[in-house]
Amino acid sequence: MDSPERNMDAPVLEGGPGSREARAALGVGGALRAGYPSAVPVGGCDATETPLPERSAPWSGAGREARAAQLLTEHLVDVRRRTDRVFAWLLLSQWVSGIGVAWLFSTPAWVGRARPVHPGVVLALGLVLSALPMGLSLVRPGTPLTRHVVALSQVSWSALLIHLTGGRIETHFHLFGSLAFLVLYRDVGVLLGAGSGVLLEQGLLEVWGGQAAGAQGGVLEHGFWVGFTVVGLTCVCRAMVREMRQRAVDRADLEHIHAQEQRAREVALEQARGELRHVRERVARIEKLATLGQHTASVSHELRNPLAAARTAHAYVTRRLTQAPGSLDDTRVRRFLDIIDRELAVCARLTSELLDCARERPLQLQPCQLRLLVDEVLDVISPREGIRIHNAVPESLPAPLVDREYLRQVLINLVQNAIEAFPLHRLGDVTVLAAGGGLQPWHIRVVDNGPGIPAEVLPRIFDPLFTTKVQGTGLGLSIVANAAQRLEARISVRSEEGRGTEFTLELPPLATVPAQ
Repeated sequence: MDSPERNMDAPVLEGGPGSREARAALGVGGALRAGYPSAVPVGGCDATETPLPERSAPWSGAGREARAAQLLTEHLVDVRRRTDRVFAWLLLSQWVSGIGVAWLFSTPAWVGRARPVHPGVVLALGLVLSALPMGLSLVRPGTPLTRHVVALSQVSWSALLIHLTGGRIETHFHLFGSLAFLVLYRDVGVLLGAGSGVLLEQGLLEVWGGQAAGAQGGVLEHGFWVGFTVVGLTCVCRAMVREMRQRAVDRADLEHIHAQEQRAREVALEQARGELRHVRERVARIEKLATLGQHTASVSHELRNPLAAARTAHAYVTRRLTQAPGSLDDTRVRRFLDIIDRELAVCARLTSELLDCARERPLQLQPCQLRLLVDEVLDVISPREGIRIHNAVPESLPAPLVDREYLRQVLINLVQNAIEAFPLHRLGDVTVLAAGGGLQPWHIRVVDNGPGIPAEVLPRIFDPLFTTKVQGTGLGLSIVANAAQRLEARISVRSEEGRGTEFTLELPPLATVPAQ
């Protein structure tokens, strides 16, 4: 047919994946370097989790970089919050230590004379240097203001301890150790601010101590070593941030891969569940039909003998009435006899079809001349006025080795079904065609130009006891499906309302013998 067609295969018939606060939280130049976009807002001091990109969206470079920037921001904020807490305890311990040092000794070495510092002064200075950063560490951890105040307080404590110990060389190491500890913030701005604070405090102490800056190289020498240390620690800080950024990119890639795998697993699981539901429904249907088939075969077998006896008795009565003069003058007697004969024939046909549908036997392969078999089928089927049946099977077609009775059963039901599909008093044609042989599969087709099959009915035509005919049994096409399965064949149908129907029986490549 040249018009759009709908295909349907018979069931069980086959054999065989930047806010300002966020920029400030990054520390290193605000936004991420190397072309990375600014991180998402972190809400002041709290880092919030942002959901992954939509799984259905492609993993583009922008999405990858945005997720990596977010992960880096969250990690930096977490590290800086913990570093604030560490420095809070460190400042408290330095306050207590400073009071102890003031009790033991305090000699300003640069003035050349002893001038003890009262512990109360240290207590007051410690309150100024420690209370504010400690409070910020508790109230606003992880913010730029907190870490800059902590850094200035820490280097101020270094300067105070140097002053309290009279400029001893050991306490100068406290200053460089403080700068090294500030690297934990991963913030170059903190290091630069702390270094500038050291130079400013040292200059004030030089002036306050009454000695010129150039007497011993004072501020310049001290500033050189502080600057040298800050430059080295800045390089370390940048390397740490680069490593964190790379880890963030790797984690973003892993999250994306995990999301893709999770989606694939969910899709596969949903497909498996759908297939399982389908198999369960199919098994339940098969079990139901198997039980029905057993009962049907039993009932049909039990009814066969009574029906045969009734038909024999009916034939005898009819013959005796025919021989008796005047016995058939009553038209009602003749009509009732015809009804009895017709209904007994229907019952006999029904029981035969039920037995054919339930019965299974081993295949008996033998050469089968398809054209001769179609002629035999056409002789068996009762003709109907206005319906022409054509045997278009080539005479030269080789004879396949096939179970002849099963194939005959299929053809009888298909041709009979095609004839019965035509409305009464309508002209039509039914054609049987065949092709194949050798290494090619066999295709036997029964084509008609009848009214066609409605689309909503098409998926159910092979179900047992399903029929749209007024006097149909619903077993003809079910017998076809069962016989096709026994032949390891595939039955398919395509139909269009108003244009006709075509049934195709596809047999696997079979051994053949030459046509005779």
